[in-house]
Amino acid sequence: MVSSRHIVKHIMTLLLFMKSNMLTVMIPIIRSLPTSAHHPNITHILDVITWIWLHLLKHDICNQMQDPEEDRKNKPDRPLPAGHITVQNAADVHWLLVPVCLIFSAMYGSKALTCSTCVEALNIWYNEFDGDKITFSKNILTAIIYVTFELGTTVTIGTIDKIGACALAFNLVMFATTLHTQNFKDEEGDQLTERHTLVTLFPTFACMSMLFGIPLWSFGLSRFWKVDLVCSVAFIAYGTIVRARFMVYRTPSAHKQCQ
Repeated sequence: MVSSRHIVKHIMTLLLFMKSNMLTVMIPIIRSLPTSAHHPNITHILDVITWIWLHLLKHDICNQMQDPEEDRKNKPDRPLPAGHITVQNAADVHWLLVPVCLIFSAMYGSKALTCSTCVEALNIWYNEFDGDKITFSKNILTAIIYVTFELGTTVTIGTIDKIGACALAFNLVMFATTLHTQNFKDEEGDQLTERHTLVTLFPTFACMSMLFGIPLWSFGLSRFWKVDLVCSVAFIAYGTIVRARFMVYRTPSAHKQCQ
């Protein structure tokens, strides 16, 4: 008989797989739903949380199974390097989640099912065919996966109109051009595993792209969406502070605190 202590332990292990993406993926996508979805059905909010939780968990487990040794260097608190679960058990959970995600998505129509299928195909490309080890494909694939997550949650809770489609397009391009910021904190582990990223191959260019990229995106998006002056100044100032921090504090430990 499984005790409550074991159940809690298993739940915590699953949550640890998603720890780094809770604040950067799950929460931002859920918060953006009222604006990205056209006529959102608020009664489906729990369904949306379940949809993205299942798909993000599946993606994170598959990603972290690929090279646990790298995580021993970069993220030793993750479940596999910490010894909370074996690689084989993690693989079993991942393959169990594949049909679960597809069946759950099918309950919300063909669009949600298509998004779920695309996430799995991109997941295989990213993890099984080393899409994450090539500089530009990692940025582009990660951006597409993120936007597919966003699109899947949107069609689960409502429909998407021209404004929502425009927002998704901006998200895709913005993420593809700024996602290498996360590689600063993983620089040591990436060099150890010979993963090619903008930060390891072109460190000066990667740093300079933060100097101009973040403030330009902040200004451009503020103008495009016609944000009022006070919010625009705050938005641009925040982007400038983030930019400055990348330029001043350039050690991996400092980048880990930043992100």
